[in-house]
Amino acid sequence: MATPLLAVDSEHPAEQKTVELLDGGVEAFPRMLAAIDAAKRTIHLEIYIFAWDEIGGRFITALSAASQRGVQVNVILDGWGSSLSGIRVRTALRHAGCTVLVYNRLWTLFVGRFRRNHRKLLLVDDEFAVLGGINIADEYARPYEAGGWADLAIVVRGPACVDIGRMLRKEPVLNTDPEVRVLLSGARGSRQLRRSYIKALRDAEREVWMAQAYFIPDAGLVRAIVRARKRGVAVRLLLAGRSDVPFARSATMSLYARLLRAGVEIHEWTQSVLHAKAAVIDDKKLLVGSFNLDPLSMVNLETLVEVTVQSVAHKGREWIAGHAANGKLVVAADCRRTVWQRFLTDHVGLAMARVAQWVARLIGKT
Repeated sequence: MATPLLAVDSEHPAEQKTVELLDGGVEAFPRMLAAIDAAKRTIHLEIYIFAWDEIGGRFITALSAASQRGVQVNVILDGWGSSLSGIRVRTALRHAGCTVLVYNRLWTLFVGRFRRNHRKLLLVDDEFAVLGGINIADEYARPYEAGGWADLAIVVRGPACVDIGRMLRKEPVLNTDPEVRVLLSGARGSRQLRRSYIKALRDAEREVWMAQAYFIPDAGLVRAIVRARKRGVAVRLLLAGRSDVPFARSATMSLYARLLRAGVEIHEWTQSVLHAKAAVIDDKKLLVGSFNLDPLSMVNLETLVEVTVQSVAHKGREWIAGHAANGKLVVAADCRRTVWQRFLTDHVGLAMARVAQWVARLIGKT
C-alpha cells in the first residue's frame, strides 16, 4: 500500500508542488498511511472522529511505529467527535510515545464549552498534507456501493505545506503558492472561510457546483446563491438525501422552495451518506475542506483549501456532477408535501436551523 506514495516521493522533490483531489478514504487512507510510514521528523494529525475500528487500528499502528522510530508525533482529537473511542485511542498512542491532546472533552459541555475541533488534517514533515472531510473510521474506508460515505480529500505537497506548519506553530505565513491557499479557522471563528464562499459566488461567471453535507446557510449565503443565479450563473447543489444528523435534512429542505423558485438546481445523493464539503467555480476554482455551510461550522476549528489549478478543479466538478447524475433531482412537486412532511420541514426543520444559529452565537461569545 505504501508503493504509490513512495513512487511519488522518489520522483518529486519536497520543494516541488503537487495537488491531487481524492475520492474519500478509499483513495486518501493509503496515501496517509504511506506518508506516516515514510515520515522522518514530524507528524501532526488533527481529527474530529478517530474510531476504534479496523482503519483506526491501522492508523494507531502506523503512528505508534513512527513515534518509536523517533518521529515527533502530535495528535489532537475532538472530545465530542471522538467521545466513543477517544480514551482508548489516546491511551494506545500515548503508550507508544505520541503526544495526544483532547480538544474540549465531552464533560466540558456542562461548563459551556461547546466549540469543536472539526478539522481533518494530516501534515508530515511540513512536506505532505491531506485535508478534507474524511474522519478516521471504517465508513470512510468503503466505496459507496458498500455503504461507504461519499466524501473528498485533497493531497498537497510543496510550499503550501510549509504554510500549514507555520500556521499550526503560530508563525508568520509566507503565502508563496498563489494556486493553493490553506485557511485554518481558530477560536475567533470561521468568518474568513465563509467569505471565501461568498467571494466565489460573487466572482462566478458561468456555473457553480456545490456539494454540502449539512447545508443550513445563513441569510447572506442564501442571498449570494440567489444573486448568482439572477446574474445567469448556473447554480447546482448536491445535498444529502440521507443524513447521519437528526433533522439536519429537514432544516435543509426548508430552503428548497425558495432555491427552486430562483432557478437553482438541486440534487440529493441517496445511495449513501454525503459528507463532502466542496464547491467548484467556473471549472477553474475548487474549495474543499471540513467547513460546512451551517451555523456551527462558523464557530468550530475548521479547514478550507482554495485551489486554482484547473485540472484539480475539473476533477472536483466531475465528482460533484457525477454524484448528482446518480442522485435524485429535486423538482417543485417534491415541495408539495403532506401535513406531516410540512411540519417536519417548515416547523421542525426551521426550528432546528434557528437553534443551531442560537447555539453558534452563544459559542461565539465564549
